[in-house]
Amino acid sequence: MRRVLLTGGAGYIGTHVACVLAAAGRASASYDNYCNSSPKSLQRVERIAPGMVTPYEGDIRDAGRLREVLRAGDFDGVVHFAGLKAVGESVEQPGRYRDNNVGGTATLLGALVEGRVRKLVFSSSATIYGAAARMPIDESSPPAPTNPYGENKLEIERMLRQLAKDDPSWRIAILRYFNPVGAHESGLIGEDPRGTPNNLMPYVCQAALGKLPELRIFGKDYPTKDGTGVRDYIHVMDLAEGHVAALDALERAPAGSVLTVNLGTGRGYSVLELVETFERVNGVKVPRRVVGRRPGDIAVCYADARLAASALGWKATRGLQEMCRDAWRWQSMNPRGFD
Repeated sequence: MRRVLLTGGAGYIGTHVACVLAAAGRASASYDNYCNSSPKSLQRVERIAPGMVTPYEGDIRDAGRLREVLRAGDFDGVVHFAGLKAVGESVEQPGRYRDNNVGGTATLLGALVEGRVRKLVFSSSATIYGAAARMPIDESSPPAPTNPYGENKLEIERMLRQLAKDDPSWRIAILRYFNPVGAHESGLIGEDPRGTPNNLMPYVCQAALGKLPELRIFGKDYPTKDGTGVRDYIHVMDLAEGHVAALDALERAPAGSVLTVNLGTGRGYSVLELVETFERVNGVKVPRRVVGRRPGDIAVCYADARLAASALGWKATRGLQEMCRDAWRWQSMNPRGFD
């Protein structure tokens, strides 16, 4: 059986994509250096999908190791997740982020060019849009990243478009994520941030669990229905299914195609709406305190998801209640994450 290579496959999104691929009867391999993940996550995937995921340890900047893995596996596609991903850290360490994310991608592409794999799905981000002038955000919205992480994603997107232009045997999908949350319904895998979470849902979970003293809500004076920021949260299993739909779409696409698609629900939820839903569906309290706005935060950000429906035949089906319920199941079953 030919497999899909998942760079960064031991991470939050990668493990869920491996499970969705396995449910569709497709084997995969994870290539990960575990700098932001744990090999224990793949042991959990093995419990969900026995024998369907092969782990390889390696760095995407290691061309020799990449070639070795590509020779060892009979791959017919790559889903590229590997990269550093903390926006704040990218501001503090822009050189490190560019070396790892952009340089690592260039090394990966060089290794792939030497072989026969010509289908690639890239994990991009809605961060590239910056403070978009109109809502909802569609794929024609001009990119205006406001941090090195977003600039890295945009530079990689341009690199991929140039690759397909120079060599039209490639078929590439660029998936711009909005805000992934939730976990696999088994509770065996989920988001396991190191240190204080950067994202809202794991912060809510850890405050509810008592690992953090309280949730800080950054600003309650935005021009929204309750004054808190509005974002497009998408269940990680919907997101994972979007990747498999993208791989399938590349099978049908003409050579030289580059599909650029938002993955979101097409609606926004406020911070308070998410927190109150979390409390209601899980029967827990989330201690919280309103503090000042964070520099750079915007009031509203949500996707126009219509292109994903027409180009990929995909749409998000899970709502906010499922996102909150599955996130809490994972956190309450695994209070220390994968440790």
